[in-house]
Amino acid sequence: MKRFYKKAAAEPVAGMDGLYQVVLDGRPIKSPAKADLILPGKALAEAVADEWEAQGEKIQPAAMPLMTYVSTAVDRVEPQREAVAAEIASFAASDLLCYRADRQPDLVEKQEAAWTPMLQWAENRFGGSFTVTNGIMPVAQPNTTLMLVAREVGRLDSFQLTALHTMTTAMGSLILGFSVFDAHKTPDEAFELSLIDEDHQADLWGRDEEAEARRARLKEEVRSAQRLISLLGTA
Repeated sequence: MKRFYKKAAAEPVAGMDGLYQVVLDGRPIKSPAKADLILPGKALAEAVADEWEAQGEKIQPAAMPLMTYVSTAVDRVEPQREAVAAEIASFAASDLLCYRADRQPDLVEKQEAAWTPMLQWAENRFGGSFTVTNGIMPVAQPNTTLMLVAREVGRLDSFQLTALHTMTTAMGSLILGFSVFDAHKTPDEAFELSLIDEDHQADLWGRDEEAEARRARLKEEVRSAQRLISLLGTA
């Protein structure tokens, strides 16, 4: 799409304290589903406006991750917030960090060193215990833990859920997603922890170009989602 505006900016929404919108040549933008794109805070609105302002002669949606996230929050998450929260919470039942190798002692050692401290952090964070197993056969997590996790996820608003969902799916771990959400780990630190198995196999058999491209894309998604979280916490 060709750029059709000269100036992008953030403006407060009249009569709605603390809420902002992005305007293109003075006209508020809408979400892809034509909903009003009302954003919680000046910092987030300015960051989205900056993405629009940075566009060249042609608009490149892929270069506007924050715009994508806020649109997703408004169009897809808010109308079904409880269902999205339940989907995110369900990752706790099969979190990556709970599944360890069973026939590769050197990999088990790496997993133990990297993941066990994260599980301990998560148990303190949520107030429940996680069950660890060796192999790929499913293991049931304590119902109390699953309920505690679901309660925490259910407290988040649509923008926070969008960010957490992105990170959780990118890393295959709700625990790692929350570690970034809580600023316990940086996006890069958490993402590297999610790749213990992948890195071990790559060290044995070599790296694949397609896998490396996917890895770079997912890493950037985690970074962008963390930026959304940080902007939500800024007035």
